Amino acid sequence: MFSSKFNWKLKPNLAKTDQVDKLSSELGITPLVAQLLINRGYTNEDEIRHFLSPDTSDLLEPFLLHDMEKTITRIQKAIENGEQITIYGDYDADGLTSTSILYETLLEIGANVNYYIPNRFKDGYGPNVNAFKKIIANGTSLIVTVDNGVSGFEAIEKANELKCDVIVTDHHELPKQLPNAYAIVHAELSPDYPFKYLSGAGIAFKVATALNDEIPQEQLDLAAIGTVADLVSLTGENRALVQFGLNVIHLTERPGLKSLIKRAKIKLDNVSEEDIGFKIAPELNAIGRMGDANPGVELLTTTDEVAADKLAKITEKKNEQRKELVTQIMSQAEIQVQNTTNQNRKTLLIVGKDWNAGALGIVASRIKDKYNKPTIVLTEDSEGKFAKGSGRSIEGFDLFKSLSTEQELMTAFGGHEMAIGMTIPVANLAKIAAVFENAADKQKLAFDKKPTLLINYQISADDITSELYDDINVLSPFGRDNEKPEFSIKPNSLSDVKAIGQDKNHLKFSLLGNRQKIAAIDFGIGNQLQEINYLSNNLKVAGTLSKNEFRGRTSLQIMVDDLAIDGRIIEDRRTSKLVQPMFSEIGTYVFFNPANKEKLEKYLGNDSQAILASQVTENSHYEKVFVVDCPKKITDLKKMLENIDTELLILYLYKKNVIKKIGMPTRAQYAKLFKFIQLRPEVMLRKQLDKISHTLKINKNMLVFMFQVFDELGFVEIKNGVMKKVLNPLHQDLNSAQIYQKRQQELEIEKQLLDLSHDEFIKLIQNINDK
Repeated sequence: MFSSKFNWKLKPNLAKTDQVDKLSSELGITPLVAQLLINRGYTNEDEIRHFLSPDTSDLLEPFLLHDMEKTITRIQKAIENGEQITIYGDYDADGLTSTSILYETLLEIGANVNYYIPNRFKDGYGPNVNAFKKIIANGTSLIVTVDNGVSGFEAIEKANELKCDVIVTDHHELPKQLPNAYAIVHAELSPDYPFKYLSGAGIAFKVATALNDEIPQEQLDLAAIGTVADLVSLTGENRALVQFGLNVIHLTERPGLKSLIKRAKIKLDNVSEEDIGFKIAPELNAIGRMGDANPGVELLTTTDEVAADKLAKITEKKNEQRKELVTQIMSQAEIQVQNTTNQNRKTLLIVGKDWNAGALGIVASRIKDKYNKPTIVLTEDSEGKFAKGSGRSIEGFDLFKSLSTEQELMTAFGGHEMAIGMTIPVANLAKIAAVFENAADKQKLAFDKKPTLLINYQISADDITSELYDDINVLSPFGRDNEKPEFSIKPNSLSDVKAIGQDKNHLKFSLLGNRQKIAAIDFGIGNQLQEINYLSNNLKVAGTLSKNEFRGRTSLQIMVDDLAIDGRIIEDRRTSKLVQPMFSEIGTYVFFNPANKEKLEKYLGNDSQAILASQVTENSHYEKVFVVDCPKKITDLKKMLENIDTELLILYLYKKNVIKKIGMPTRAQYAKLFKFIQLRPEVMLRKQLDKISHTLKINKNMLVFMFQVFDELGFVEIKNGVMKKVLNPLHQDLNSAQIYQKRQQELEIEKQLLDLSHDEFIKLIQNINDK
């Protein structure tokens, strides 16, 4: 059954009208922009001016950072003495840009410098003892880490033993005990540095600024890429770095970057933070995921256009291989996800063999998103001794906390609330799986709770205009802590729904308003094409506004984050016959007749349930409801529907004996039967019923009913299939018989529910819903 991925929540509007008017007037911004800024915590005019139009004063003094002066002095000494300096980087986009920034800077000021990017599979993340020993053996006397190092105790101790100084520049979470490095440049260690959210590239850029004694304008492009790629807060100094960096990218002469952008089919003068996040950064990340990431630094720093194009081509190929790898691992992992054991778990620990460890973070993230469960995906080594991989969490579950108390079970472990990396002996997998699942209970993880999607505004398709887009874009660049405004849109309907992409994994459709239709794209739901088409008149859309350029034409489009049923979907499946396949769908089956429930609930699957209508209490919530049989009175149906909360209501309304074709006997028919009885004091009904029906020209079933009415009123007496005439019976109206009244009631409910056309029936149920 179709269901939204998120629990939509309208963000409260904290902006007062007078505040909005004042800021709008004094800053020359629209009321919408003013309202968005206020709701994001910006109320000071000077603060807003810097937010909207950063200047160089927003790039803070680098020497306010912890150990910066010590760092610069040591590097300058190394340059003066001709010492070999090695930059020890990381294999992701932030690490590659960090390395490139410092490498270029040191080359330009005359340093004897090289770089080392650890191999994800051989060296792992961060300072590695063997790697450090190799670097030092090759003549290095000063190692500068970028985007890593604060957890490199052992390797840094080994460097100290070998008389090599290590300067750590990092932005990751600080451990309880810092390594014994020569210097550590980290914003969290700097009480005088007001901005704490720099990326690895941001920290490297600050070191470059301090070494140059001025802002290195030509490296702002790399700083912007690293900042966006690492998903750090896009506020304060980071916002300035990215905005300045985008301007530099638009005019860049960096051959490698130009080749990457060209291959990604992006206009150089129009590169946005979204292009970095969704096109450029994944290409750079793919290099390290697939093996040796050193070519990534070559790509970013080369001045040779031919070499740059060759490296960009290799990078693109690596990313394609990465995509194929993720698809393969995902399909294998999902087989485990869907086994009975894992279906009943609140957490998922998926273990494979010979999977590429560089792709496991992506796979864990996709499984987490699809199944809404904290997920760890590991791969066993070739000897089957150790398993290594990554984990990703959902809203409300601290993944790091869930396992950090059991670190003795693991050989390597690190991360934070939403993501971890780990290596564990295969022998301990069962224990850690139990710890993982127990943590879900301890943290009271709601297994079926959807993550929250905050909605900024509720609008119609007709409200989407170029002016709205321009208003919103004033707040760019967008990212963490400065997200694009999220809109909830209720179109009249969805039209032109079609699957797109090489594997038809995505959907493209139009949102119909009264005056216009707006294009929309929803990624990863291509398999729901039929459902979306079926529900096209009953869906609302949550998404962000963007522009699409195609063949020289620019148009607005919605990038869909979620779809949800608006109101209640009603399906008319009225039937006069119930068969087992009608109970195969997962849902809640509601019965008015206890006998029907007792007889039919055996056909339900394990994930379905059968309940009586009388058990439906006020605000009972079920995702999908089947009303199996017909009530005796329409008021019974109304009461049940008013109490039940469901997105999809399917009505079978089965009735065993539909009497509308026979109807009620006429007075003439009663008179004819009465006369027949007066002439025959005793009749063997079992043997003679067919003959009587033929003689009186009254339907056999109707005749049975008429005899039952006469029996209840005392006109006849029927026992063991024999009817005897009663002498001098009391005079009574036919409609006083309970069986007569019951038949009238049945006819009435059939008329009210079963005789209606499809459109009339849907309208009736909708009217009940609306009351």
